[in-house]
Amino acid sequence: MVISVLNRSLRSAPGSGIRSTRRLAPKFVILAIAFALTGCAQPNTSAPSTSAPSTSAPNTSAPNSTTEPTTASTAAAPVRYYAQDGIAIGGADPVAYFTDSAYVPGTSEFTHDWNGVTWQFSSAKNRDSFAATPTNYEPQYGGFCAWAVSQGYTAEIDPSAWKIVEGKLYLNYDQKIQAKWAKDIPANIAKANSNWPGVLSKG
Repeated sequence: MVISVLNRSLRSAPGSGIRSTRRLAPKFVILAIAFALTGCAQPNTSAPSTSAPSTSAPNTSAPNSTTEPTTASTAAAPVRYYAQDGIAIGGADPVAYFTDSAYVPGTSEFTHDWNGVTWQFSSAKNRDSFAATPTNYEPQYGGFCAWAVSQGYTAEIDPSAWKIVEGKLYLNYDQKIQAKWAKDIPANIAKANSNWPGVLSKG
């Protein structure tokens, strides 16, 4: 392009002498180069990019979830019940104490496993009642002797030595110990409550 413009400029220059042409050539060369550069350096008229900015959602995944560590303050107290051969409270029907106001032996026909031991019942109805809300019928102190727990240790029980106090079932070693415990029930319950379940670690 530069050479073509230069040739046209030389042909159109005034005068036909070589000397005149040589005098004009540098000016025409400069003008031709400037014109060529101006024509070549066209501004970029292409439309700007209209691509939308990245709209990928930020990472909202939850951090690694953690589980509260088990500590002395959060560890659940050990649950243990008086049981022989896996049968709780000598096979007595715990519901019958409340519904029949009596000690009623359960049978192997109606059983329910709860908290690691098997509970026996005298009827399907009693079994189902216990299964629905076991904490309403379970004996206090895991079915261990209430008097013994008040004194800081555990002992077996006689299912016929029982008493319900304020809607809770208490069992004792035998009738003689039952009578001793009954002499001051509120105080003995308070002492047993303070000893339970720590007393389990004493055997």
